[in-house]
Formats: sequence, C-alpha cells, structure tokens
Amino acid sequence: MSVVGPDVLAQLAHLLGALQSADNNVRSHAEEVLQNNWTSTRPEMLLMGLAEQISPPRDAATRSFAAVILRRIACKTRKTPTSENTDMFISLDKEHAYMIRTKVLENLVTEPDRGVRNKISDAIAEIGRQYSDNSESWPELLQVLFNLSQAADPGTRETAFRVFTTTPGIIEKEHEEAVAQSFAQAFKDESVAVRLAAMEAFAAFFRSLSKKNQTKYHALLPEVLNILPPIKESNDSEDLSKALVALIDLAEGAPRMFKPVFNVLVQFSISVIQEKELSDLCRQNALELMATFADYAPSMCKKDPNYTNDMITQCLSLMTDLGEDDEDATEWLAADDLDQEESDQNHVAGEHCMDRLANKLGGLVILQPTFGWLPRMMQSMAWRDRHAALMAISAISEGCRDQMIGELKHVLELVIPALKDPHPRVRWAGCNALGQMSTDFAPTMQKDFYDVILTAIIPVLSSPEARVKSHAAAALVNFCEEAEKSVLEPYLDSLLSELFLLLQNEKRYVQEQALSTIATIADAAEKTFGKYYDTLMPLLVGVLHNQSEKEYRLLRAKAMECATLIALAVGRERLGPDAVKLVELLRVIQNSITDADDPQAQYLMHCWGRMCRVMGKEFLPYMAPVMPPLIELASAKADVQVLESDEQVEQFQQDDGWELVPLRGKTIGIRTSSMDDKYMAIELLVVYAQVLEDDFAGWAAEIMEKVALPGLAFFFHDPVRVVSAKLVPYLLSSYKKRFGDTSNELNGLWNGTVVKLLEVLSAEPAIDTLAEMYQCFYESVEVIGRQCLSPDNMVNFIDGAQTTLEDYKDRVAQREEENAGVPAEDVEDEQEELLMAIEDDQTLLSDMNKAFHCIFKYHGHTFLRPWERLIQTYKEFLRSADPTQRQWGLCIIDDVLEYCGPQSHAYLDYIGQPLLEGCLDQLPAIRQAAAYGIGIAAHHGGPVWAAFMGGAIPALFEAMRFPDARNEENVYATENACAAVAKALHYNASAIPQVDQVVARWIEFLPITNDEEAAPYAYLYLAELIDKRHPVVTSQAEKVFVFVAQALEADALTGQTAARVVGATKLLLETTGVNAQLVLQQNFTPEAQLVIRGHFG
Repeated sequence: MSVVGPDVLAQLAHLLGALQSADNNVRSHAEEVLQNNWTSTRPEMLLMGLAEQISPPRDAATRSFAAVILRRIACKTRKTPTSENTDMFISLDKEHAYMIRTKVLENLVTEPDRGVRNKISDAIAEIGRQYSDNSESWPELLQVLFNLSQAADPGTRETAFRVFTTTPGIIEKEHEEAVAQSFAQAFKDESVAVRLAAMEAFAAFFRSLSKKNQTKYHALLPEVLNILPPIKESNDSEDLSKALVALIDLAEGAPRMFKPVFNVLVQFSISVIQEKELSDLCRQNALELMATFADYAPSMCKKDPNYTNDMITQCLSLMTDLGEDDEDATEWLAADDLDQEESDQNHVAGEHCMDRLANKLGGLVILQPTFGWLPRMMQSMAWRDRHAALMAISAISEGCRDQMIGELKHVLELVIPALKDPHPRVRWAGCNALGQMSTDFAPTMQKDFYDVILTAIIPVLSSPEARVKSHAAAALVNFCEEAEKSVLEPYLDSLLSELFLLLQNEKRYVQEQALSTIATIADAAEKTFGKYYDTLMPLLVGVLHNQSEKEYRLLRAKAMECATLIALAVGRERLGPDAVKLVELLRVIQNSITDADDPQAQYLMHCWGRMCRVMGKEFLPYMAPVMPPLIELASAKADVQVLESDEQVEQFQQDDGWELVPLRGKTIGIRTSSMDDKYMAIELLVVYAQVLEDDFAGWAAEIMEKVALPGLAFFFHDPVRVVSAKLVPYLLSSYKKRFGDTSNELNGLWNGTVVKLLEVLSAEPAIDTLAEMYQCFYESVEVIGRQCLSPDNMVNFIDGAQTTLEDYKDRVAQREEENAGVPAEDVEDEQEELLMAIEDDQTLLSDMNKAFHCIFKYHGHTFLRPWERLIQTYKEFLRSADPTQRQWGLCIIDDVLEYCGPQSHAYLDYIGQPLLEGCLDQLPAIRQAAAYGIGIAAHHGGPVWAAFMGGAIPALFEAMRFPDARNEENVYATENACAAVAKALHYNASAIPQVDQVVARWIEFLPITNDEEAAPYAYLYLAELIDKRHPVVTSQAEKVFVFVAQALEADALTGQTAARVVGATKLLLETTGVNAQLVLQQNFTPEAQLVIRGHFG
C-alpha cells in the first residue's frame, strides 16, 4: 500500500513527464517546479513519491527516469539546523529515510528489467555511500545484496555486484568471511557479465581496505585471473577489456599481491597484446596492465625472466602500426591539423609505454634489449620499422639518460642518417629524436655535438615537405633553448636564412613554427641577434599590420611573441624608437580583439610583460590598457560544473579542457584551461610588480583584494595558490616603497593581508603548497620589516603551526608503520615516492623555520609566550632519532638565543643538553646548528649564560676534531665551532677554566675561509689577542699571518673587519720581525699574493 496520496503521485507523474519534454521551455519550467515546490520545501515527500514511481505498473522508461531523479535529489546538499551542508538523504529524519530506502530496496528486488534495475542500483549506491561516509549502517542493504548475489537470474546477480562496486564501504569487518565466499562464488559464475561485475566490485572493495587487511583476500587472486582465459578464447574484446581494467585497478593498489602468479600473467598479457584479432583498445589495456606493474612494482618486473624483453618487443611492434592506408604518406603530408588526436592509436600507446618502462626500470634494464632491435630496425626496408626505431630513441632518452649520455656519439650515428631518409615520416621521426635528445641530454648535446647536429638539421629546413621542415624547425627550438650563444653564433646566418624562407611558405603552420624558432634563437643569442634585427623586425611588423583575417590570428600571435622576444634579446638601446612603435601596435591589436577564443589575447598578455621588462618605467603610460583585462583574468572564478548524468560525464570526458573529479557521489567538472589562464595572468602581475616597484602601487590594493588574497585559497588549482603567494610580498613592497614603512596606507594593506595569510596557514591541504604559504608569510613580514604582528596574530600563527606539526608527526608515524616488516624490494619500489614525501616535509619544516626566524627577528621576546605552546614538540624533536627533526629543533633554539637575549636562559633545561650533544652529532648540519647556537648564547645571552659556556668549550673542540673536519661536507660545522669558541672567549672569558690553554688550543683550528658569517668573529678576537700582545700570537706570528692571509685570499674577510684585522696583523709583523714577503712566497700562489698584498698595501 502506498504511503503517498494519489494526488501527490499524479503531480509527480506529470512533473516527470515535463522533465523529459523535448520542449526546452516546458523542461526549464519543470526544473524550477522540482526545485522550488519539492526539493527545497518537502524533500521527504519528493523522495518517497519517486520511490513509488519506480514501482510497476508504470512503464520501464518512467521507472528508469524516476530512479535517475531520485539519485539526483538524494545526492544534493542542504543546510541542516546547525548550518552545515549535508548530503540530502542522510539529512532526512530517520523515519522517512527508513521508509524510502525500504521501498527502493523492494523495487530493486522485484524489478524485472535489467536497465531499470541498474538505475535503481545507482540510486541505492548513492544512498549507501552517504551512510558509509557518515559511519552509519544500513544493515538491510547488505543482506539484500547477498541475497541478490545468489539469485537464479544472472542479471540480478550482476546488479548486486554493481552496488558493491560503488559502495564498498558498506561491507563491515564482521562480514569479511561471507564477502570472500560471495566473491569466490561469483568469480566462477556461469555468466560472464556476473564474473566481470564481481571483478570490478572486488577491485573497488580491495582498494577501500588498509594494506594490512588486503592480505586476507590475496588467496582470491587466482580465481580472479581464471576469469580471463575463457574470455580471450571467445575473442570478446569488450569483456576482456573490462576484465583488464579491473586488474589494472588491483595492480595500482597492491601490485605485489600478483607476485606468485606474475610470470603467468605476463605471458597471458603478452599473448593479448600480440593478438591482432582483438580490438586495439583491448590490446592496449593489456599493455597498460603490464605498464602499471612497471609503475608500481618495478623490482618485480626486473626479476621476471620474460617481462622486459617481451614488453620491449611488443612496444616496438605496436609502434610500427601506423599509416596503414597511407604508404607514401600522402594523407599525412596533406593534413593541416597537426594536433589531430592520436592517443587511441597503437603506435602512440607503444611510445608512451616505452617512455614509462625507461623511467621506471631504468637504462641498465631496458637499453640492452632495446638496442638489440634498433640497429636492425634502422636497416629495415620497411619505413615503419625505421620510424618506430627513431621514436623509441625519443621515448627512452629521458629515462636512460645516465647510461645513454656516454654513448651519444653512437646513438647519433643511428639518428643522423635518418634526416636524409627517402620517406618523409622517417625524416620527421629523425627530427623528433634530435629534438627530444636535445632536451634530455642537455647541455652535453649542445656542447659536444653541436656541429654534427646543426650541420645535419639545417638542410632539413629546406625539405620539400612542409610537415618535415616544420618539425625540423621545432627540433631546433629544443636545441637552442639549452645552447650557449657562442655555440649558435657561427650558424646564425645559415639558420636564419632558412627560417626567413619558411616565413614565406604557403602553409600557415610552417610560418607559425618558423616564428617560434626565430624567437627561441633570439632569446638564446641575446645581443648577438642584433645583426638580424633590421631584416626581421620589419617582416614581423608587416605581419602585425596586414594579416588581420581570422585565420591568421595565431600567426599574428606568434609574430607578436617573436617581436617581443627579440626586443628582450637585443635590449632597449638597440630597439630605439621601435619600442614605442611596437607597444603602440600591440595596443591597436588589443583594441581589435572581440572574440573570446582569439589566441592573440593570451599571447598579448605575455608580450606586454616582455615590453615592460624591456622598457622598465618607460612602460608606465601603456599600463592603462594592459591592467583591466589582466586583472579580470587573474580574478576569474573557477568554472565548476556538477555533472548529474552519465551522459554529461561522457561528454565532458571528451573535452581536453576539463578535469573530472569524483566527490561524495557526484562528478565535478573543473575547466582546467581557465585555471591555466588565471595562473598566467597572476604570474604576469608578479612581473609588473617586480619591474615597476613603487609605480605599481596604484594597482596594488585592488589586486591584493581581488586577486592575491582570494588566490591563496583557490583550492581548485595548486599553481594558482603558489603564484598568488609569490605575488603578495611584491604588492606589499610596492606599497612600502611608495608610501613608506610606517605609513597608514601600508598598515591598512598589511592589516587586511596578515589575517588572510594566517588563515591559509591553517587551511592549505597540500604539503608542498603549504611550504609556499609559509614562504609568503615570512617574506611578507620581512617586507614590513618591524614589529607587525599583534598578540592575536601570534596566537593564530602558533595555532596553525601546531596543527601543521601534529600533521607532520602523523605522516612520519604513518610512513614508519607502513614500512615496518615490509620486504626490502617493496620498500625499494616505493623509494622514489617515499623520498619525495620526505623532501616535501623537509621543505615545509625549513620554510616554517624561516617564518619563526622572521617573527623572532622583528618581535624578540614578545613572541616567547605564544611560542611556549610548542615546547613539548621541540623537546621531542631535539631528542628524536630523525636528524631532520633534531636540526629543525636546534635552528628554532638558535633564533630564541639570538633574538631573546638573556630571557632565553629560562629555557636552559630544555636546550642546554641538546646544544652540547648536537656538537657530537654525526650529521654536519646538526653540529653546525649546535655550534652556532652556543656561539649565539655567548654573544647575546649575557652573564646568565656564562656558566654554560665553561662546560660547552670541550664539546666545541670535539666538533672541530671530527674526522675530515675540513672537507666540503664538514667544514661549515668546524668553522662555526671555531667561531663559537672565539665568541665564548671574548664575551665569557671569566667563566672559562684555564683560559690561556683554551686560547692556545683554539688558534690551532684556524683558518676560517668558507663561512663568511663565522670568520669575522674569529678574526676580530684574533685581532684582540694581537692588541693585547698575548703570548699565544706573538710566539707564532708567522702562523697567525698565514691564517689571516688565507681568510683574505678566500674573501672571508671584507670591509671594516678586514681593515681592522689587517691593521692588527701589520703591528704583529712589525713587532715580531716576520718577513711577510717570504712567508707569502712560500705559502701562496702569485695570484693569491696579489690579493693579499692588496689588503696589506
């Protein structure tokens, strides 16, 4: 019996019909009614009514559409009484929710139509997800699914696993054994569709488990793999593709689960890749499965006897699968669209896989089998073989750089002859290989093989085929980007002569590429390019003046780019009056742009930026037309779409400009192309703020409010947040230079900025981006350059820092837990990812350190009280086995000692022992930080630290006595310890026992020649000893002179410090009668003697 009245059901039936109307007006009105009269005001009645509409006797189309709408409404968000946004279904009162879900489950069980059942299962999956995400149970669902998985009808059994796939979280721990039995049974199901649905569900379920719990299900893997051979034997490409995709999912999450059966799987996958009766997609999925193992378990792949040889053979084979009906490349040569989509073609799949194998397995593994094929392929009569060999070299060069770079001469002997191959596609591939190698083997290619390469590729610019000559020009871009101007200079005449001819080619893409290549050469050649200025600039101006038709827009954009890069290369003086003419022309072009998709608009942004760099403050009069569109682009909101149907998702997947993100049961589409434009615009604002400085202040406040501060929280795109963080300090600096460092204007801008900066320190989710936010913060404080944080600001800073440090400790603990008991080869496979994660954390700690340093620098002891909240964390770090944590703790302590003076002594119990122990640490960076801290305590700590100094001297001497104390790794620690002893002797001599013996011992650890901060303290104390005619210096005056001369030669002493020390040393030489000239000749090179004599006059 229905719990919804017949009038409500009738209204809903009418509404569903209107929502499906072909008439846009009717449909739009129905959407408004659905939202305003139902979803917003009575969602319980709406969902219950939709559940009724799913039931017979309504026709299948109505039932299906009702299920779609029910899912759509269930996953909407609504505000709860506590003002939180919550998923619609989970927000319903428990009684209504129970009635609705019971009815929907009843519909699922009784629905006879497979298509409708699938739509109902999608709705149930969404409701189940909400319960799972909120840690609430739906026990009836799991029982129903188990029952359905045992049903007589295979379609019904399939439906059960469809729901499992999308809501694996509903399976609770107490059901694990039953789940395993259910999957095992389904993997042997007589229906292929059920077996495949079970595979997909198992992959989703497996992915939801912790690594520890995944091991319980490893035993099911052979059953999973047994599904594949019968499907392959039936030549059903579609079903086999589905099975392979499910395996890819498993391989990404737990590749080493496959270890016992890996060789069997390799042989099966290779047989699929070889089977040309199967579809290309199916074969490529088998290739992708194998490549996934290279990505996630390279050591397992390396150890397999078949993997490497078979994969390389199949990749090379796939790479020959191109131009099937175009033997002489007629169609290929005739194409004007060079960006035609080829990613679904076999030869592209083969190339991409070779690239991944090279990067993951490395040159030591793949070079030998690859080059076992390549020379034979280059000698083949079939052009496709030669093309594949060259593309293989392009694909593997990055991953095999270390091994190939010593063999470049031999590799080039394979590649260079291809530039004269009779087939145009082989010549094109030869250019491609040289271009890729120029990037991957830079700068060796440019320094050692420039003549071989340029002599071979310049003639290709005059090839009869437009695509070939264009690609040769593109390869030159890669070469010239990394080439010194001295390398290019002898070839500029021939290069530019050919490129000028390309500007007259009938193919527009050739002209566009020629402009890009000329621009790159100008950038590399710098002022040397001035010789060609008078020839080229009029040509470019002609293009900008005359080619106004729509089809020439990209050509004009490239001409603008080329002209402004040339301007940057030759400089303002060489430009002369052309600078003004060029910016006037750019202004005319900007005013002519009306279409949103005009490529000139984006190019113009960069062109204005270059001309600003060329003209400096002369550019100011042209800022008026530049800034409004730039600020508009930089302040653009995210273009985000919620996709509510599979059709919408499929449509957006085909558009390169969108990224699709699954989020809480929905699919969110984010237009990435607009994100890239926003990033570029903010990047240009950084350029203007850098170049124009105080003259940029007129725009700074608006940009801070509309662009920079909102950009810090632009969570759709990490690069936008990073570049916004770069912009903030420049805007503050602009204001400071215009209005002064104590002005009301600067204070007003800072007060609004600091609040937002402190917010993002607590809100930023990405570790590497959070480091950038801390950098933004400390650079901003540095710009203000005085006490600029209120007590509340300091408290908020510590709040964010505390959260960040707790999160960091959690990540460290999680890494230790995950690696505990893991076999060495498994750790090796994840080493790269692990090292990157550790490096991100180290960068974050480093930038946090600089932020603390900056606050202490400008606020001194007033920051101590908020800072004390972190004392427990410092204690843990200072005692940690992790050297990064010990170093971080010591660096913070150094700041406390330096900027808080005697008040730092209150923390002696926490920091005294770690400073002493740090001097004995095996890690030089920690010894350096500890020694520096002791020196700072002596310098700034006052009498209260004197007693500590007496006990610290032995530790400092131990730090200087480390083995190889003066090698590159250890020297800074040694020199800091030496300077610290000098500070202790100068400021706290009365507290040091047997001070004369300490002085005598200390002087033996000179000179200091590397650390320019440490040297002045040590040598000024040495000058003090000379002034006092201390017997330690007067008795070994020659040695003291050598120590001073060594510091002067190394430029470790400069300015007044050098003059003070030299003056004292002269007096020492005079009073002791040392022959300085003879000492210099015996100990220093003629060049060094000149430097030292320059100081001594």
